[in-house]
Amino acid sequence: MVETIVQLAAQNLLSPIILFFALGLAAALVRSDLSVPEAAAKALSIYLLFAIGFKGGVSVSAHGVDATLLWSLVAGGVLSFAIPFVAFGLLRVMTGLSVLDAAAVAGHYGSISIVTFVAATSVLQSQGIANEGYLVAVAAVMEAPAILSALWLAARFSSNGARGGRQQSADGLWREILFNGSIVLLIGSFTIGFVTGPKGLSEIESFIVSPFKGVLCLFLLDMGLVAGRGLRASARQMTPGLISFGILMPVIGAAAGLGASALVGLSSGGTVLLMTLSASASYIAVPAAMRVALPEANPSIYLTMSLGITFPFNLTLGIPLYLSIAQAIGG
Repeated sequence: MVETIVQLAAQNLLSPIILFFALGLAAALVRSDLSVPEAAAKALSIYLLFAIGFKGGVSVSAHGVDATLLWSLVAGGVLSFAIPFVAFGLLRVMTGLSVLDAAAVAGHYGSISIVTFVAATSVLQSQGIANEGYLVAVAAVMEAPAILSALWLAARFSSNGARGGRQQSADGLWREILFNGSIVLLIGSFTIGFVTGPKGLSEIESFIVSPFKGVLCLFLLDMGLVAGRGLRASARQMTPGLISFGILMPVIGAAAGLGASALVGLSSGGTVLLMTLSASASYIAVPAAMRVALPEANPSIYLTMSLGITFPFNLTLGIPLYLSIAQAIGG
């Protein structure tokens, strides 16, 4: 098992997507002027969300809606809602974060990183391992429940109930949750892929299949730059407790995803993806919601935790670990 994990990690570390992330991280840490224009980075993220959503919808169209799909959606929602409670408890024990900061960080770990999900999908493809395409829909379901959990934790354990900021901006918060651009595009492209099916995919296959990994490399170059800048700026705030949490929590989340996969009956590939979703931490949807809902929470902490610690861990070591465990259990 350990040998398999090491082999997969070595292969993953030498893949172009990981090496481009490492290039961006290194460039930022040495203060290089390398940068990806904001408009270009936005276009890359739009492409990735569109491609993964559309292909997922096509997969469901070809597969059909069944009980496994429905239970997978339920499992994703439950995981997203429950994981922040575990994360909050660990943060209060392992770190000196305030209630508001701990709740904000916990919300990130219940939600998901779609780019980590895409990277796991790419690893499965390179290994020739099939998976359930409808897990894209599960990813969309797992965005919002964690935000609600974080808000409840902040209200329950904060001395002032953290009421003021949220009551004044409830409409803005729900708009951030329900109409976040990444969610709208992911669900929308998934729906279009489902409606048009394999015929629709054949019409645009040259656009969303062949260029996909190249675009992902450029996007991860930008993510490496962002992560490196965050680590450089917030180095003094990253205590040993926070760093340990950023590595331990993904493993705990992946274990929860493994259990849910066994209950639902997912394939080995599907198990890897649900483990990856449960192990990842949001750096797009949840930060946007936290700015509205918990403006007192420190964004440099929760962004650096999710993007600077957990994201690189999952890319380099986490995904190979989850794949090895799924294969060992599922055969």
